[in-house]
Amino acid sequence: MCLRPTCTRVPTSSSTTGSWLQVPRLALRHRLSALSGSVCRPAAWRRRPLAFLCYVLSISALRPLANRVALYRSIPTRLLSRAWGRLNGLELPTWLRKPVLSLYIWTFGVNMQEAAVEDLHHYRNLGEFFSRRLKPAVRPVCASSFLISPADGRILHFGRVKNSEVEQVKGVTYSLENFLGPQTRQNNGSCSSSFRDLLLTSPDSDLYHVVVYLAPGDYHCFHSPADWRVELRRHFPGSLMSVNPGVARWVKELFCLNERVALIGQWQHGFFSLTAVGATNVGSIRVYFDQELQTNAPRYRKGSFHDRNYSTVCDQVLKPAGEGDVLSVDRGGVALQKGEAVGEFNLGSTIVLLFEAPKDFSFDLTPGQRIRVGEGLGSL
Repeated sequence: MCLRPTCTRVPTSSSTTGSWLQVPRLALRHRLSALSGSVCRPAAWRRRPLAFLCYVLSISALRPLANRVALYRSIPTRLLSRAWGRLNGLELPTWLRKPVLSLYIWTFGVNMQEAAVEDLHHYRNLGEFFSRRLKPAVRPVCASSFLISPADGRILHFGRVKNSEVEQVKGVTYSLENFLGPQTRQNNGSCSSSFRDLLLTSPDSDLYHVVVYLAPGDYHCFHSPADWRVELRRHFPGSLMSVNPGVARWVKELFCLNERVALIGQWQHGFFSLTAVGATNVGSIRVYFDQELQTNAPRYRKGSFHDRNYSTVCDQVLKPAGEGDVLSVDRGGVALQKGEAVGEFNLGSTIVLLFEAPKDFSFDLTPGQRIRVGEGLGSL
């Protein structure tokens, strides 16, 4: 006897009939999907490239820090920076200047009321806008402090230099010798052979440092922080990784790896140096009194540096527009006055000051504070 399956009849309205017909279809669909999933169903990441990319990034985040740093350093930041420099030099049509620059101003919070020229149509390209000058009265120089901020920015770190190691951010250090390169100075009579002691000219002094980070929206020129004399310009070609504090926390000796220009000399208390550290999209570091300086060259030899000794030359060099005609350079070096414009970045980066001062010198700063050109850094 053949048994036939029975079913309960339901009302024959169109809506209920449709749902009754879908029941076996759904059951069959689940069975087929279970079978195909174990046999030939393509994985989700193969059908969705974006999902696959997110998966790869999430896996790479779990890898050791060294692998992530190596991956980041493999990015051609120098090539990207040169391309950005070319883009900055392209002249914008007059009708496009205000929309493009207004977007940048809005994104990075630029205060155009401080600019010497507020009309955005005046800036022919992005490069001219980045290197804009300020009104003379908006950055007064503190007369009571012998050491002032060289740039607008944020204080990343400051303090005494200990064991020839300097902090780029809290807990992450770099070698002072790798940062400044070999020195030919004579020891001050101390029996210590540390690089730090080699820089000091008096046993009654100590070595200090301060790091100022310039964000993209900051004023991009840097000024002389004191009355001093530049004896040597040392240019280190190198990488152009970001100097954002977030990156500086996991790339050890970032400041020693990046391209930088160190101005080294003397002030009233002994050794003094100002170093402009390059970064991504900041391949151009300009020093106004050094027309020979060329940064972000297509090729360079790792670990190399190029010196220009100002203590052995006697000539005249041009100053930036609006700062006078010439700057005298004698056999003692280039004399700079406190607050004087020294150079500029092409977007923003970092300034590192290393200087000798009496042991009773103290900083009037707090980590992370905002600071502007001309404001005092410390006192005796």
